Amino acid sequence: MKRWNGWKALLVQGALLALLIVLSTLCFAEVLMPETGKKTKKDGALTVDYSHMDQGYVMVKSAKGKKKLKVRMKMGDTTLTYDLNNNGEYEVFPLQYGNGKYTFSLYKNVSGKKYSEEGKVTVKAEMPDELSAFLYPNQYVDYNEKTAAVVEAAKICDGMTDQNKIYKTVCDYMKSHFAYDYIKSVSVKAGQLPQIDDAWNKHMGICQDLSAIMVAMLRSQGVPARLMIGTLNASTYHAWVTAVVNGAEEFFDPTAALNAVSNGTYTVERYY
Repeated sequence: MKRWNGWKALLVQGALLALLIVLSTLCFAEVLMPETGKKTKKDGALTVDYSHMDQGYVMVKSAKGKKKLKVRMKMGDTTLTYDLNNNGEYEVFPLQYGNGKYTFSLYKNVSGKKYSEEGKVTVKAEMPDELSAFLYPNQYVDYNEKTAAVVEAAKICDGMTDQNKIYKTVCDYMKSHFAYDYIKSVSVKAGQLPQIDDAWNKHMGICQDLSAIMVAMLRSQGVPARLMIGTLNASTYHAWVTAVVNGAEEFFDPTAALNAVSNGTYTVERYY
């Protein structure tokens, strides 16, 4: 009887462990793979899914077509313009400016550089934590639980709970495992989004690629991080990282850490 009770205890422990693993996997997937929900607003060809607005992001799509599309997001005095796919699938956009009203306008290319407005939707963001926008993937920092950078972050930060330790570990990893892609820096096309997977496979990238990789690694480990875009020394278009570590903002420039640029005056234009 004692032996049977021992086996029962082991079975129960095993079942509980399996359940915890499943639950943690589901939670991880929920964080990294936003699902469409039931809260949507539509106007014309524009659809905005705001089911996850309290987590700092919305999902936007248009009716499928062949014309180039753009989405303009306005919040207060700030306006950002994004490219949008024309395959009818959602893309994730952060509510990076905190709580308040966001207006999303859809524009379709008519001819040349002319665009016509195809829909407008306004949502009011009410986030319990305004840093939530910097804990999830979006169009500029695009990843999921299978992304190599995310998998590696889980390995090198395994067992870590202190954000400062996680942050320093990721910083050290960026400095020791990547190089700056000088060839791409002179051939990159205007408007090209960061390419996390491509840069990871090559172990090199330009400033926005390296910064996006670092942001993805930090976010997947629960450290809020922003992909910053602006200028360096008022002349060089540039990207870098800021993270909120144990409540304090930390600055890190992966490109400067690789000695590809020198630190100087950073002017923020936008962030994601």
